[in-house]
Amino acid sequence: LLSDIEGSTKLVQDLGEDYHSVLEQVRAIIRETVGRHAGYEVDSRADEFFAVFAEAAGGVAAAIEIQRGLQDAMWPGGHQVRVRIGLNSGSPAVTDTGYVGLAVHVMARVCNAGHGGQVLLTEATRSELGALPDGIELESLGEVALAGLPEPETLFQVRAHGLKEEFPPLRVVDPA
Repeated sequence: LLSDIEGSTKLVQDLGEDYHSVLEQVRAIIRETVGRHAGYEVDSRADEFFAVFAEAAGGVAAAIEIQRGLQDAMWPGGHQVRVRIGLNSGSPAVTDTGYVGLAVHVMARVCNAGHGGQVLLTEATRSELGALPDGIELESLGEVALAGLPEPETLFQVRAHGLKEEFPPLRVVDPA
């Protein structure tokens, strides 16, 4: 799972010193939720947060809960803080410096393709999920070209009660 705050540069400009408390609040919501779903924090830099889960279902459940928690949070000055989340499954190498491999890069590209409030996942993650809990659906967004990847990825948007459902087109490579 990789998350990223949409429009963080503008938030920093608008909030000034208050941005630090916003970032800490976002990280606290994500950390607590990841922990409740048996996830493990790998890294957090700038406005990104990277976590891993033993089971794809834990990652998807955490992503849904993170989005709900962020929507319910009170933010300074009435600002909206929106986070995009991308999920991918794979077996990256674990090194002294962290997780390394194509699966990590795919996850990052999936996250970057989305918009604040959106949860996207790959076919690799969908295939590991099995039966979805009641109230959770996956909408196929089809095959998309993601920056730097040799082959298109089939992406899905997570739909669940309380999550925003309508978004602009994905931020992907123009195939032309």
